[in-house]
Amino acid sequence: MPMPRWWGHINKRLFNPRAVKSGKWAVLTHVGRSSGMPYRTPMEAHPVEGGYLVVLVYGSRSDWVRNVLAAGRAKLTINGEEVEVTAPRVVSEAEAFEALAVDVKRPPKALRITEFLRMDTALERDG
Repeated sequence: MPMPRWWGHINKRLFNPRAVKSGKWAVLTHVGRSSGMPYRTPMEAHPVEGGYLVVLVYGSRSDWVRNVLAAGRAKLTINGEEVEVTAPRVVSEAEAFEALAVDVKRPPKALRITEFLRMDTALERDG
């Protein structure tokens, strides 16, 4: 079981706005499934061949993950540069670890994280 959902709600309201403003994190801009409203979610996005990989700390049922999967695309801002990402898909721990560079720290086993989100850069996939 990933991190408890109640902690995710606290993060969403309290810590995420500060993290977005800090500029220290990658920020994923996505659109709400029902509302159509744009949202910005800070995260740790790791470059992999052809795109990016994100550890799903709260699992694939998180609102932002469901939004990105439904839309099929989003924008990722890393170090001030905006990248269009497409073809989001939930991948297993084995597939994620195979794609990640060896120097990228894996999540602690105690968190029991088994889902990851892989997204392609639009240029790599669509171009």
